Amino acid sequence: MAERTRTRLDQPSSRRRSFRPRSDGDRLGRFSERFARFMGTATFLAWMTVVVVAWVVWNASWGPDRPRWDEYPFIFLTLILSLQASYAAPLILLAQNRQEARDRVQQEQDRDANAQSHADMEFLAREVASLRLGIGEVATRDFLRGELRPLLESLEQSEADADPEE
Repeated sequence: MAERTRTRLDQPSSRRRSFRPRSDGDRLGRFSERFARFMGTATFLAWMTVVVVAWVVWNASWGPDRPRWDEYPFIFLTLILSLQASYAAPLILLAQNRQEARDRVQQEQDRDANAQSHADMEFLAREVASLRLGIGEVATRDFLRGELRPLLESLEQSEADADPEE
């Protein structure tokens, strides 16, 4: 009789294999942030300007004869720029939403740290006040000197009275 393998409940079962790619929900967000960061640079603007100028110069009706794929109204260039803008806008908004969420978390942490600092300052203020009250009840050096001076003088006087030889 063939022995069946029993699954043990105290051990984790092996993962099922899936042919679907693992989805990283944060991958699109990271990509959108990098994309938005790049689109806000002078490098992107310079390259975009170079591409558009080269496109117009190549496809303009003036100049030497060569194959042109987009004649004067530059419909294909307009289509490409519109397509780029239609993808750029949602990606930039996604990046802004992620930044807003990070800012919200940072603001919450700052608020908590501020509340803790405020509580610590109040505690220290109470401690300083209690120390001041405690010091008010402690005899100071000047107070002790003032109290002991008459006693010292009376001791010196009684010694002087006890020693007539001096």
